[in-house]
Amino acid sequence: MIFPNALAVFFQAQMKDTTAVNNVAELIMKGGFIMIPIILLSIISLYFFIERFTYIRRNSAVDANMVGSLIDDIKNKNTQKSLVSNIDSETSLGRILESGFSQSGKPAKEIEGYMEATANLEILEMEKNTGYLGIIAGIAPMLGFIGTISGVIKIFYNISLADNISIGIIAGGLYQKMICSGAGLIVGVIAYSCYHYLQMMIDRFSINMQRQVNEVVKVL
Repeated sequence: MIFPNALAVFFQAQMKDTTAVNNVAELIMKGGFIMIPIILLSIISLYFFIERFTYIRRNSAVDANMVGSLIDDIKNKNTQKSLVSNIDSETSLGRILESGFSQSGKPAKEIEGYMEATANLEILEMEKNTGYLGIIAGIAPMLGFIGTISGVIKIFYNISLADNISIGIIAGGLYQKMICSGAGLIVGVIAYSCYHYLQMMIDRFSINMQRQVNEVVKVL
């Protein structure tokens, strides 16, 4: 009998909570003005993640068939025009290989140097704007704490004016301001996760790219 009674109390509490706050938007509004920059940061982080994810996924494609065809052309001693024509310049790997074989006829070490320089530029281009996600991951929780602290200061200031300590006044105002901390932490965690996920994508491309370039350089 104890367990059903406990469940009944729990569901009654949940019913009271849902009547107190009708929806998520109303709950967010209770966080105060500091929720505005936190919401803006969440939108900005989502934009940068989608934009960078799309760019990296499109440009980090590694076509093993293209590399194999290029190696065969090198072994058959095909012309520079033939080598470059088989390279897909729409991907980062293609542009890296194209930068090297556009210098065909030069020493292999020099060709490798051109490809390495282009690879560094391609990786830097992939990392473009990802730093903003790292900044948001640090700023959003701080904004949340600022909102909570300012709310606590206001609560105790009102108590000092009223000269009355009421648990209702303290709890009611405090839970509203804790929304700022919760929202800031959620946005920070999401931005932090997005930043490191993009870095993992770039690292994975870098490893695959280096492997394919090494295969090509071996036959030069």
